[in-house]
Amino acid sequence: MIRIATRGSDLATWQARWVGDRLDDAVELVIVSTAGDRDLTSPLHEIGGTGLFVNEVQNCVLEGRADLAVHSAKDLPGTGPSGLTIAAYPFRDSPWDSIVGLPLTDIPPGGTIATGSVRRRMQLALRRPDLSFVELRGNMATRLSKASTVDAIVVGTAAFQRLGWQEHIAQTFDLDVMVPQVGQGALAVECRTDDQRTLSSLQHLDRPDIRTAVETERSMLRALGGGCEYPLGAYATVVGSRIEVTGFLGDLDTGRSVRATVCGSAPNELGHELATRLDQQLRSLIEGPT
Repeated sequence: MIRIATRGSDLATWQARWVGDRLDDAVELVIVSTAGDRDLTSPLHEIGGTGLFVNEVQNCVLEGRADLAVHSAKDLPGTGPSGLTIAAYPFRDSPWDSIVGLPLTDIPPGGTIATGSVRRRMQLALRRPDLSFVELRGNMATRLSKASTVDAIVVGTAAFQRLGWQEHIAQTFDLDVMVPQVGQGALAVECRTDDQRTLSSLQHLDRPDIRTAVETERSMLRALGGGCEYPLGAYATVVGSRIEVTGFLGDLDTGRSVRATVCGSAPNELGHELATRLDQQLRSLIEGPT
């Protein structure tokens, strides 16, 4: 029996069962409530988004109450706790963000979009500075119900794909419009670093191309010291040994933001290079010529 720690939402349990169905042993889901699940009113950037949706799940594995944990990779902070390792990145659905409600160009002047992500707000405001933004928290069903009270809500495309709700999507933003959250669309499976049995059972699930892409993105995240409370994002593609990664970084105080793209072959070094370039460009933009 393999015990899988997971949050209790429909999306999280779907993801955990997807992994469990591909293991040789029988599985048991261990449902864990996280700080992010319990506080559904506070804006993420105010309560500190890093680890809000994963800390308790990770502790469940560290304490031996579960053998592994299944996460949305986008919820993971740049650096994980000692004693755990990401044993597999088994698949990645669409990394993009989508609108439910009116397409962006159809929203009337001064319209309202619901999203709890400062990354999404800042990039949408570049296209539509006239729009207002309100918080959007809760599970996917709760978020979908909010769509009727505003002009549009913004969601991760992958979540709606997994729940079979694609028909609700009015518009999907590609990289030209919105850089996604680090790891968005990917699953990450963690286990204890000394648990050789579980590590071996997960080895066949790991996708090297997805690992390379997501670890490049996460390297940028670590270098910038950020999480989902910061307006930053990254998306990497891998073709052979070549990695191309695009990043976004914004400043909440000034509303200024920058984008950059770098190419290379070493995930960790490339992520750091991107972080340095973004940080320098943003500082230059804010401080002006010296």
